[in-house]
Amino acid sequence: MTSPNRLARPLEPPDVPVVEMASTTRRAEARSVMALVAALRSGGVPVRDIALVVRDLDAYEEPLFRAAMQYGVTPVFWTQLRVTRTRPYALVESVCDALAGERVDRRTLLRPLEHRWAPASAAGHSWPVEPGVVQRAIAGLPDGARPVEEWVEVVATTDDVDARIGAFVQWLSDVPEPRPETVASVLGAVVEAYADHGLPETKAADAPALLATETDARAVVRVRTLVQQLRHKFAERVDDGSLERSWADVAELSSVIATQRPGRREHSNARAVDVLEANDVWALDVPYVVAVGLTATEWPQETESTLPPEFQEAVLRGAGSASTLAPSPAWTDGRDRDHFADTLCAAASGVVLTRHTETGGGDTVHPSPFLTALDTDSVSAGAMERLRSAERALPAPIRAMLSEAGGETDD
Repeated sequence: MTSPNRLARPLEPPDVPVVEMASTTRRAEARSVMALVAALRSGGVPVRDIALVVRDLDAYEEPLFRAAMQYGVTPVFWTQLRVTRTRPYALVESVCDALAGERVDRRTLLRPLEHRWAPASAAGHSWPVEPGVVQRAIAGLPDGARPVEEWVEVVATTDDVDARIGAFVQWLSDVPEPRPETVASVLGAVVEAYADHGLPETKAADAPALLATETDARAVVRVRTLVQQLRHKFAERVDDGSLERSWADVAELSSVIATQRPGRREHSNARAVDVLEANDVWALDVPYVVAVGLTATEWPQETESTLPPEFQEAVLRGAGSASTLAPSPAWTDGRDRDHFADTLCAAASGVVLTRHTETGGGDTVHPSPFLTALDTDSVSAGAMERLRSAERALPAPIRAMLSEAGGETDD
């Protein structure tokens, strides 16, 4: 919808120079961005004076991370770790589930082993139990739910079940009733054993960029914190009578804590370049901002609606009887427009806007309509190649931007 409406505000050009860099594909764009960061640093711009902004990190985190490795840049992604989707959290949750009921089926019983449970005293390379061994044990055990104590005997008397399976089930049977102190000790030991034995498995199977390993390691840190919070929250809830001393309530409370949003930045590195999502930019004040992904599909992003476009248009215009209806922000590009305006305003000395022109399959990717409101200096294809090359030559428009800002000092 391009017509005026009640939610979108005009986009005002910034008071600083704006440079546009176009690359072919998204990956080439990511390389251009990190080559620019490396060249700026080599030119004396402190890394703390540069911020990278994307509309949505999901599509850009991996290519930016790989490009950063190529150009010797350390990125810090201001992103929310979805801890409930990680293996360390799934391990803690599965242990609670196995302990929660009076009776448990074979799959729930052994699910912690699928998430690389290991005993606190584990040594050598015998843990975690291999996935195939776990699956054979599940297939070999009888159907039906039983108390964990009964499973100890069943596992011990079932042929061809690995001894480590029996050790795990015995450990479950020995876990004490959930009290705040035992919750912390039991689950804390589970997390530490994962850090010692599960995390190396992730690294061994990871790609050279080690993205999965980084996520797994971050998740271990977060789940450690969660366990400590869980101890105190569980004590409070038991004392006020809102929870019972049960592992089922421990699991439910851990889910509540895990889905709360902490501070956006997961770790801090004073010598790393910040990569932020656009909705985190509103309070940012930095000399140079590089806004990434200025394409028609990223800035703005389309939102599906069940209401007809004609009806949305009438409400947005406030025409006739529709003027009494409240429009949804999702019907307009107003939210993305505001985020983009905040991105422009965050730059004190200059803005670089990057985009790509093709998909991986060669289809055309159109530029963002937000670019039409700006007067930009474009970087030539030849200058882009020199920037990405070993020469890492800053394009002339960006050199002019630095000169206009009065130069920089070494980091």
